[in-house]
Amino acid sequence: MNYTLHQLRIFLEVCDKQSVTKASETLFLTQPAVTLQLKKFQSEFNIPLTEVIGRQLYVTDFGRKIEILARQILDTVDEMSLVTDQYKGILAGDIHIASASTGKYVIPYFLSGFMRKYPLVNISIDVTNKTNVVADLQANTIDFAMISVLPQNLALDTLSLLPNELHLVAAANYPGLPKRLKPKHLSAHTLIFREEGSATRQAMYAYLKANDVRIGRSIQMTSNEAVKQAVRAGLGLSIMPRIGIRSELKLETMQLLKIKGLPTFSQWNLAYSQGKQLSPAASKLIEYIDEYKERIIEAEFS
Repeated sequence: MNYTLHQLRIFLEVCDKQSVTKASETLFLTQPAVTLQLKKFQSEFNIPLTEVIGRQLYVTDFGRKIEILARQILDTVDEMSLVTDQYKGILAGDIHIASASTGKYVIPYFLSGFMRKYPLVNISIDVTNKTNVVADLQANTIDFAMISVLPQNLALDTLSLLPNELHLVAAANYPGLPKRLKPKHLSAHTLIFREEGSATRQAMYAYLKANDVRIGRSIQMTSNEAVKQAVRAGLGLSIMPRIGIRSELKLETMQLLKIKGLPTFSQWNLAYSQGKQLSPAASKLIEYIDEYKERIIEAEFS
């Protein structure tokens, strides 16, 4: 067998895209170059890896088995490179973080200095809602979770970052609000909620229930940004994390409303499962944030 790692990568991209054209675009190669390398790779086998039916390329059953082995080979090569870098004293590797939606306003500030210091560490962040973040923790598919409300059914180690304040908010020019706003007045206004699974939505419902607020007209949005735009447009009122509307407060396009029982406070945490074997890169990230978090908070969030 005389195939190259380059040919393996091209073959896997063709398997993923089921198209030579799309694979060439992703790999930033010309279509003839991809076709040539695919033919050279195929010449190593007496059994077809792909077939064309009509004008559509398909990977054969044999090709799928070779695809699995090719991924194992490339994963091993990547691991060899990582081990080599570590023995050279160079920190490298991948870190996977799942963040609750509002966490995207927090976590980047704690990562930027780390990534400048360790340029060979790759960090991916999946921004979603709390339910999905907890599911990722349970499935052990991530290294860290960025959450403000810790699940009670999981054993977690946590690194606390900064407080999360939830306020009642409105557009700066929102009409019809009494001078002394009380919870009972909220029934007369459209209330804007996050989607199911959001911790902010749960906190908002908990506040309304605790204060016997009858929900009249309501709107549901699937992201914090969507809620913010709806509030700015004057569609209604919402309970939102203050950290997510810092720019709007500075520009005076939104306002915090004084009302009984708000704001409420929780804590943003970088959490990971107890007993998890952290990679050298993940361990170093915890060390870095723990050392520099006070300076980061003072510089970015004071």
